[in-house]
Amino acid sequence: MLRCIEIAKNGLGTTAPNPIVGCVIVHNEKIIGEGFTSPYGGAHAEVNALGSVKDKGLLKEATLYVTLEPCSHYGKTPPCANLIIENQIPEVVIGLSDPHDKVAGDGIKKLKNAGCNVLVGVLQKECREHHKRFLTFHEKKRPYIILKWAETTDGFIAPAKDLRLENPEPFWITNVYSRQFVHKWRSEEQAILVGTKTVLEDNPKLDVRHWTGKAPIRIVLDRNLSIPADYHVLDVSIDTLIVTEEPDLSKQNKDLEYAIINFSSNLASEVCKILHQKSITSLIIEGGGQTLQTFIDANLWDEARVFTGNRSFRNGVKAPLFSGTLIDSKNITSDTLKIYYND
Repeated sequence: MLRCIEIAKNGLGTTAPNPIVGCVIVHNEKIIGEGFTSPYGGAHAEVNALGSVKDKGLLKEATLYVTLEPCSHYGKTPPCANLIIENQIPEVVIGLSDPHDKVAGDGIKKLKNAGCNVLVGVLQKECREHHKRFLTFHEKKRPYIILKWAETTDGFIAPAKDLRLENPEPFWITNVYSRQFVHKWRSEEQAILVGTKTVLEDNPKLDVRHWTGKAPIRIVLDRNLSIPADYHVLDVSIDTLIVTEEPDLSKQNKDLEYAIINFSSNLASEVCKILHQKSITSLIIEGGGQTLQTFIDANLWDEARVFTGNRSFRNGVKAPLFSGTLIDSKNITSDTLKIYYND
């Protein structure tokens, strides 16, 4: 099962809204096949694992390990449970049952009814951690939310306005290695969110130019549609959703997508509702301070990734206030990265 989790990570950032499943097939204590979920619309992990087995005759004496309950319904692909039954695999070991309302135990039931010996809950804690995006989406009806920011040694995430006026260039708090790390993270999540102020002050691209992989969907909070048309987030090079209060269609770019909500009423919750409707299973929020604090105050976050760079501002925008459990800390040359989970 650990090997299933290990290989499943190869699908990170490509399978959403499908889960990143890993599957390993064993015969006489030897791995004879393995696979992970293909990019969305492609084959599931079980299909890829079965396809990699050279001697299909061994399957009648094999054990199939998989991180998540095999699907039992027709979606983009046929049910994996049917395929396992067709290949007469007698033993199936499952990390987690699937909370998806189209599966929810039906895959396990189908396997058992066909005579398979099914064991559920092996390395369940590790599989839950691995499938945290998919599980949060189906159990909490919202994306898995990662907060990310960089702060100075004296606790600021941006300099004072007078310093910005002197030098309009971006004020990098972290080093180039940490910034590359962030681009790697972007490639792993389905969407990225920023507020209007961050866009107006930094004009970010929100892409993965320092890494390989697919850029996340850009989610931009722009209450009054005040972001100028020549800013990067409106350049239609990446799928972009503008969340606004402005109903005037003449102010909208026909090549972008818009969602209208009430910014004065449970903003974070309303954003989560829209993203769930659009099948977005994971979201990284990169700022600014007000946007991050809004999600923290609403208790709508799962993970916080906080860099501390080796510089100070003495004045400016203070880092968000939050409480969480520290699960990891590491140095990235001159920077420190701390990762917290929401209690």
